[in-house]
Amino acid sequence: MNPSKKIPINCDLGEGMPNDLAIIPLIDEANIACGFHAGDSLTMRTTIVNCQKHQVKIGAHPSYLDRENFGRTLVALSPTEIYQLVYKQVLILQKIATESGAKLNHVKPHGALYNESAKNIIVAQAIAKAVFDLDPSLILFGLSQSHSISQAEKIGLRVAHETFADRAYLSDGQLMPRSQIGAVHEDVNLVAQSFIDLQHGFVKSIHGHKISLKSDTICIHGDGINALEFAKKIRGL
Repeated sequence: MNPSKKIPINCDLGEGMPNDLAIIPLIDEANIACGFHAGDSLTMRTTIVNCQKHQVKIGAHPSYLDRENFGRTLVALSPTEIYQLVYKQVLILQKIATESGAKLNHVKPHGALYNESAKNIIVAQAIAKAVFDLDPSLILFGLSQSHSISQAEKIGLRVAHETFADRAYLSDGQLMPRSQIGAVHEDVNLVAQSFIDLQHGFVKSIHGHKISLKSDTICIHGDGINALEFAKKIRGL
């Protein structure tokens, strides 16, 4: 694999998983839980400090207020409530980052909030506006070529088309729902091949279709049991 420039690796961290400290040196960008689905002020501060040590860019990982379901269950909220939900969480992490002498680079919604913003224009607009109003220099990470991206671009927010090395894709370019068997990759070689494919601008769907996808950042999930193994493998490619 020799693309002219490797696409950065991002990982969801600060969620109380045991491998965060080992994963941080292997990634380029960290999405830090803001306490609503996981984490607390201590995990936020600790994660930021360790990212600083390894020159890893930091971002907020806001979610629905849903610790019971790890933020992976849809919550019915109005656009105003979604705006406030995101604004509050990003502000929490921003303040802790400032105290540590760090600056936020991006915002990436988590779980059900992320998936809903990809397909729901109203949700995407509310999230983008919250991020823009808080700090228009922030980058919004969203599912590649989805409403998350298009609605953020419409208001002048910088974006990063995100793809996933450890998730299965449907033929329409959407992520396979986690409720379905095979939605989350567990084989390190499969993740490595997906990472290589994404570096070249495509991914293979569960039905074997080759899907072209713009990719500015590639995610692996920090809560997976093989997350550290995946990070080691793809960093060495």
